[in-house]
Amino acid sequence: MNSGSKKAIYAAFFANFGIAIAKFTGAAITGSAGLLAEAVHSLADTGNQALLLVGGKKAQRKATEQFQFGYGRERYFWSFVVALVLFSMGGLFALYEGIQKLIHPHESSSLEIAVGILVVAIFLETYSLSTAVKAANNTKPKTMSWFRFITTTKEPELPVVLLEDIGAEAGLFIALFGVITAHFTHNARWDAAGSIAIGLLLIVIALFLAIEMKSLLLGESALPEEQERIANALVADASVKRIIHMRTLHLGPDEILVAAKIDFGVIINAQDLERQSTPPNVAVVRPQIHDSPFTSNLASPVKYCRA
Repeated sequence: MNSGSKKAIYAAFFANFGIAIAKFTGAAITGSAGLLAEAVHSLADTGNQALLLVGGKKAQRKATEQFQFGYGRERYFWSFVVALVLFSMGGLFALYEGIQKLIHPHESSSLEIAVGILVVAIFLETYSLSTAVKAANNTKPKTMSWFRFITTTKEPELPVVLLEDIGAEAGLFIALFGVITAHFTHNARWDAAGSIAIGLLLIVIALFLAIEMKSLLLGESALPEEQERIANALVADASVKRIIHMRTLHLGPDEILVAAKIDFGVIINAQDLERQSTPPNVAVVRPQIHDSPFTSNLASPVKYCRA
C-alpha cells in the first residue's frame, strides 16, 4: 500500500469517527431518522477504514511454505469485507430505519442542531474526499477516466475510499434536504424518505464494490498495456524467437504472475535460460526448469514484480 492510499484512509478514518459521534449526538437530540442513518453510515465507514489498514498490514507478511506467493490478496479480501459491512450495517440499517419512520412518522425537533451537524459533516467529508482524489491522481493516468480507473485499478483501497466518500457526501445532502423539508412541511415522511434514499444509495455502492473486489479475488489478468510491456521485454532478448502464448495473473496490487510458452528456436540449457530470460526492470522468482528436449520452447511460470 503506497503512502497516498494510507493518507487517504487515515483522513477518512478520523473524519468519519468525528462525524459519527456528532451525528449520533444530533440524532439522539432531534430524533431525525436521516441523521441516525447517516450516523450509522459514518460508524460503518470508520470501521471500514480500520479494516483496510488491517488488510494492508497483513498483506506485508512474507511468503511461507503454505502461501508461497505471499499474502498480497489480503488487501482484496478485506476490501470485499468492507463492501459487505457497507451493505449490511450502512445500507440495510438506513433502509430499515426509513421504512419504520415511514410507517410510524414523528416530527423531529431542534432543526438548528441537525442542520449545524450536517453542514459541519459536509465540510469534513469534503476534506476527506479531496484527500482521496489527490492520492488517486498520483496513480491515475491523466488520460484515463475516473470510471475506468475505479474499475481497472488493482489498488483496492483508493476505489473503496473514493466511493465511500462520494456516498457519504451525497448522503449528507440527502439527509439535509430531508430534515429541512420535513420541518417546513410538518411532514416527517420527508425525513423517512431521505433515510430510505441514503440506504438505497449505500446498497448500490456496496454491490458495485463487492463485484469489483470479487473480480480481483478470483484473479484478474494484467491490463493490456502491462501485458504488452511484459511481452516486449521478453522478445527483446536475442535468444527469444517468439512468444507462443502468455498468461498473467495479479497475485496482489504490486505483483503479477506470468506464465509464458516461449520458442527459443534452439536447444538451450536451464542455466542459460534462467540467465537470459529475465527482462530488465523486473524481479524474478527462480522458476523450476529442467533440461529436456522441450526446454527450447517451454518456460515455467515466472513471478514478476513491478520495479
